[in-house]
Amino acid sequence: MSDSQDIAEHLATSAQRDEVLELGMWTFLSTEVLLFGGLILSYFVYRHADPQAFLAAGRETRIVIGTVNTALLLTSSFCVAAALQAAEQGARRATRTLLGIAILLGLSFLGLKGVEYLGEYREHLVPGVNFARTGQDAHGIELFFIFYFIATLLHGVHVVAGIGVLAVFAAMATATTARSRYIAGLRTAALYWHFVDLVWIFLFALIYLPGRSS
Repeated sequence: MSDSQDIAEHLATSAQRDEVLELGMWTFLSTEVLLFGGLILSYFVYRHADPQAFLAAGRETRIVIGTVNTALLLTSSFCVAAALQAAEQGARRATRTLLGIAILLGLSFLGLKGVEYLGEYREHLVPGVNFARTGQDAHGIELFFIFYFIATLLHGVHVVAGIGVLAVFAAMATATTARSRYIAGLRTAALYWHFVDLVWIFLFALIYLPGRSS
């Protein structure tokens, strides 16, 4: 089936269809910005109310794992960008390989996050489950970890969704038909993955860095 047969009647060209697809992704991402933006705003409100507790809580996080995970996602983002470039040049095997690497990096990110969650459970830092900090900063530390788990679990869901999307495009990378449609779809998938990585950079700065210099 040719690309022209796939174009909706109200779209005159493949280029217009691709622009609509990309616009749809940008619209979706704008709603995601509002979602994570609301979480980050609540973080700053509570941090302003109890700064010492948030600094103490920041020192409880595992900065080594957070830093490694940041490197994993940034590298995966580079791989996805390179995969898109390879697809545009017709290098199908390279596209599939690069997407496969990005998927493995994303899975590694999730695995390390699971290790981190297990450590926090063992240290009694999970609000509503086994949180056991005491003292004047206990309430603020608990609020920090409420934000931590909500934000990172929500981000993890987005990582899982992104891995699924990349896996679909990796499986389709060697298809011989509708290449322009494939590239347009991969471009929107890349936008989503870059957004997921960008959100993590903000979360890394908010979660792992407070209290490290004091």
